[in-house]
Amino acid sequence: MSTSAVTHRRVLAIAIPIVFSNATVPLLGAVDTAVVGQLGEAAPIGAVGIGAVILATIYWVLGFLRMGTTGLVAQAKGAGDVAETGALLMRGLIIAFAAGIVFIVGQGAIVWAAFRLAPASAEVEALGRAYLAIRIWGAPATIALYAVTGWLIALERTCAVLVLQLAQNGLNVVLSILFVLRFHWGVPGVAAATLIAEWSGLALGVWLCRPAFAGEQWRDWGRVFDRARIARMAAVNGDILIRSVVLQASFTTFLFLGAGLGDVTLAANQILLQFLSVTAYALDGFAFAAEALVGQAMGAGRRAELRRGAIVASQWAFAGAAAIALAIALAGPAIIDLMSTAPEVRATARTYLPWLVLGPIVGVTAWMFDGIFIGATRTRDMRNAALVSVAIYAAAVAALVPVFGNHGLWGGLTILNLARAVTLARRYPALEAAAPG
Repeated sequence: MSTSAVTHRRVLAIAIPIVFSNATVPLLGAVDTAVVGQLGEAAPIGAVGIGAVILATIYWVLGFLRMGTTGLVAQAKGAGDVAETGALLMRGLIIAFAAGIVFIVGQGAIVWAAFRLAPASAEVEALGRAYLAIRIWGAPATIALYAVTGWLIALERTCAVLVLQLAQNGLNVVLSILFVLRFHWGVPGVAAATLIAEWSGLALGVWLCRPAFAGEQWRDWGRVFDRARIARMAAVNGDILIRSVVLQASFTTFLFLGAGLGDVTLAANQILLQFLSVTAYALDGFAFAAEALVGQAMGAGRRAELRRGAIVASQWAFAGAAAIALAIALAGPAIIDLMSTAPEVRATARTYLPWLVLGPIVGVTAWMFDGIFIGATRTRDMRNAALVSVAIYAAAVAALVPVFGNHGLWGGLTILNLARAVTLARRYPALEAAAPG
């Protein structure tokens, strides 16, 4: 199957819609934080933060559906196997709904375990439980959207991803403001707004994927449940699952350890994490471009095209990282003030803001290698790199936090991203050597 040349124009055509699309995801979290921040108390901010992180933890265990779907579908496109692209989407949706139902049924155990691990105050825990009791009902929709998004990215339909995210998150923002500031529903209002937006987003996402349902491949059950194809999908996704679990555990540990430093530090870290989320999601637009281009080149058997896709996408990512770091340095204090009216939270967040200026510069290499390895479906290398990196992070946190407190916590997170970059860089030559062509 013929593919277009890898040019800067093509990379930007894939990446720019994703940059804007991904930026709306953490901006939604920032709006939620800002809305409850208008209540003038630290506890609601901490509750929404902990609740969102708990759900992110269990959902991103299923994050392989986004990443695995993109890599496999891109390779199927590169190989000219149109029928398999439809079957892959159907497999992803089946897995998503099964997992979502499991989470709903097991919500009691999930919430109990989460708050046994989180040393939050009684007020934060009570509000967090109310938030989770509502949000958990969106689990099937949220997980299914991973497969939908991965499918669209693999086929370079990133404008459709942008439309999906803008519609879903725009609805969420409007409802959050309405429910909290107009109806005074507090934390449950934020949760209800997100739940409605999640299911609305899935309905729109399936409609955007309608070409996959135009033929018979999506209900060709012999193909959908083919053992060899399922085995390959399971191998790819199993490695990504392990990688996602250990990385998400490190991020969750970060928030929980921050909670142990007090409600004000917890609230400040939650605000600062919005900066990091905006950075990661925006720069992931270039990583997603690498996924699609590297995957298609791998499927088509074009090694030179693979290398050029990785290089061109990375060049733009490094430029974006420098721009974001500068923006955080200049506008960070003003943004903190917009996100909270509590003076002690504002002051604490400013103290640790320099770590967020460093974040894009340190993190971009790891994020780009993630995209390259996902496109090539070199997921075993990703799994091993994550295991090594998280072990290094755990050692760093254990050594630094008792001495430097919250500075040590942010230092540990920085070391985690450095370790991920180094471990994946060591495996890149093997990735190229394994590519056909």
